[in-house]
Amino acid sequence: MSEEKMWLIQAKQDLISAQKNHEQGIYYAASFLAQPAAEKALKAHIIVKEKKLIKVHDLVFLAKKAKLPDSFLDSCEKLTQAYIQTKYPDLAGSLPRDKFSKQISQENIHIAEKIIEWTEKKI
Repeated sequence: MSEEKMWLIQAKQDLISAQKNHEQGIYYAASFLAQPAAEKALKAHIIVKEKKLIKVHDLVFLAKKAKLPDSFLDSCEKLTQAYIQTKYPDLAGSLPRDKFSKQISQENIHIAEKIIEWTEKKI
């Protein structure tokens, strides 16, 4: 199996995990998992394009590297910030479990879905 295929498969699995957490009402975890789903999809595309893996977690950087349309950049920033806030309670201003709502979780999952869809069309 090719490297980019492995990254894309894992991206989809992370998305499923995000969706399952959302269904269970664990919204901060759903938001957390949406970010690596998008990240892995972008990395799959970059592997195809540049023939190497880039070990960076910033979705805006990865989106630019992958030539994701500019219309995605604000969403990438939002998902990157959600990822940081779920990892570091002191940066969130409150416990991540209290900060992330059903609506926010769904929005973050939707961003990841759109990035994965875009990537699948490009690979």
